[in-house]
Amino acid sequence: MVGSCGATAYITHPSCVMHEMGQGHPECPERLAAIQDRLIAAGIWDYLLHVTAQAATREQLLRVHPAAYLDRLAVASPAQGHVHLEPDTVLNPYTLNAAYHGAGAGIQAVDLVMQGKAQNAFCAIRPPGHHAEKEKAFGFCFLSNVAIAAKHAMAVYGLERVAIVDFDVHHGNGTEDCLWDEPRALMVSIFQHPFFPYSGDVPMAENMHNIAMPRATKSAEFREVVTQQWLPLLNEFKPQLILISAGFDAHLEDEMGSMGLVEADYAWVTQQLMKVAARYSEHRIVSMLEGGYDLSALARSVTEHVRALVDD
Repeated sequence: MVGSCGATAYITHPSCVMHEMGQGHPECPERLAAIQDRLIAAGIWDYLLHVTAQAATREQLLRVHPAAYLDRLAVASPAQGHVHLEPDTVLNPYTLNAAYHGAGAGIQAVDLVMQGKAQNAFCAIRPPGHHAEKEKAFGFCFLSNVAIAAKHAMAVYGLERVAIVDFDVHHGNGTEDCLWDEPRALMVSIFQHPFFPYSGDVPMAENMHNIAMPRATKSAEFREVVTQQWLPLLNEFKPQLILISAGFDAHLEDEMGSMGLVEADYAWVTQQLMKVAARYSEHRIVSMLEGGYDLSALARSVTEHVRALVDD
């Protein structure tokens, strides 16, 4: 760990910028550089507790992913060049190291907030995770980062109520696949529908609350869903820990989707979740980067998200 001893941890690893899926791919290493530059320019960088992520262990990953799947990833990993697992989900020689450190960042963030060493945390990681199913890499994702963090919190700290909040423009099909049969988890999400991955409109179980939104959804509709649907569910659940799948591709300027959120919406929803965390989980929030592909919009949105976490 380096940096000032702030209440908000910022967790990343150098390997996360070595994973790349080919020229022109929207999930690019420049995403993390844009976020860092903006946090520095906004004067927030020095207020964060900077942590270098450790790699997740095989045992930690096995709480979510079967051994046969992890082995298939290892066999597919190339010594050079690229291997396509899906048309847009590509391994390079550094991908699995980045993925293991990305999953490890979430585990480390849980440890920090549960042990009182940080109040909350943001994991600036890639590849993202919320499309990775138990046995399938998909949608730029290889490991289900948030599900792995949730299972770690349950296994190591005995938590009985872990909430997952996903505001990415795409449905977190992987998170749902990994946690639908876990009664200690509650998932609330919004996503554009019909849209990739063309799922979520019919939840897999009663603990999965997916709110499908039409294209061109803007701030007012988003805030209404959060206020009238998410918050009552979260208050009833009384989470001991909140995990956020923090995707920023529902931004107005992000061409990956067709929704109309802006930076103020990400600050606002973070503040609402912090109120829930203050009420039930001793302020404990772990946020993990998912989507967001317009570099300027991503950097501005993450900055407001992290600013809200710091201001807790």
